[in-house]
Order: sequence, then structure tokens, then C-alpha cells
Amino acid sequence: MISTNDVRAGMALNLPDGLFQVVDHQHTKPGKGKAFVKMKLKNLDTGSLAERTFRAGENVQDAKIDRREYQYLYKDDMGFHFMDAETYDQMAVSDALIGDAASFLSEGMTVQLPIFEGNPIGIDLQAAVEIEVTYAEPGVKGDRVSGATKPVTLKTGLVVQAPLFVEQGDVIKVDTRSGDYITRVS
Repeated sequence: MISTNDVRAGMALNLPDGLFQVVDHQHTKPGKGKAFVKMKLKNLDTGSLAERTFRAGENVQDAKIDRREYQYLYKDDMGFHFMDAETYDQMAVSDALIGDAASFLSEGMTVQLPIFEGNPIGIDLQAAVEIEVTYAEPGVKGDRVSGATKPVTLKTGLVVQAPLFVEQGDVIKVDTRSGDYITRVS
């Protein structure tokens, strides 16, 4: 148990409604009445946001989430398969838990899986990943306007807007939060 006065952003709480991550919290002491803590919580099962108000000093159950390094192996009809980097145990994670992160996963990539009571509850990607370009229309000579972009298809199937100089076979760095092109690696 943890006091609501000690709750910080990023912590996980095991509430009667389910498992939640604290997005934001605010401790308020009105001029009249008792202090309270208002929290913005993200449901880790559904991804929905909710606001809850707790009395200051009220105890809530904190959730111990284990974040471990896993290597992405492959995808099949059971889901995405990962291997623990230390124990070599394999784990299948459902498509619903991976969500939009699937378009950034490539075989052999190392990711962090948050695990609660032996079950994965999501995936934590790096801020940027390097992915090979599998298709890019060739640039036309003279078509070198500053800042111009073209759609390129990556090895994972993701299509991003990249500068005209990016060609098929190049490896580019992509921001996993927004899906934007960052730079060409090689």
C-alpha cells in the first residue's frame, strides 16, 4: 500500500477497477475542507484515460511492474513472440497489447515488456528505431526542392514521408512516438 501523498507520475496502481498508470497528479488543499489528490489515470487494459479524486493520505495499492529486456523473434497466429534476454524463456503477446507498436517491430529488435503478475501489459519501445527501406520511388534529376518529401515503405510495412534522397536499401531512423522520419543512417 502507498499513500496518495506519495504517488508520482509514471507509477502503477492496482485499484479495484483494474490496473492504472498515473499520468498526472495534483495535491490540492482548499481553504475550507480537507485536502485531496486529483489524478489522471490511464487504464493499462483498455488504454482509456480517467480522472479520479482521492482523499489526501488515503492508501491505495501500488502495482509492482517488472520491466525486462526481451528480443522480438517473430509473429504468427498466436501473436508476437519475444525471448527473455537473460533466461531465454519465450512469451507470446497478443496483437491487442502490441497495438500500433507492431509497425515498428523488426526481428531481432530489443524491447522492454512491462510485466504484472507474470503477464505482459504492454510494450515499451525505444524513442527511435532503425528500419530498412524496402520501397522508395527513385528521385528525378532536378526534383531536389528543399524540404520535399516522398512516401517510402519500410521493412515492417510502415509507410513514412522521407526526403527525396532516401532510396531503396537505405536504413533510416524513425520516431516511434509520431512515426516521423528522423535521419538516414546508411
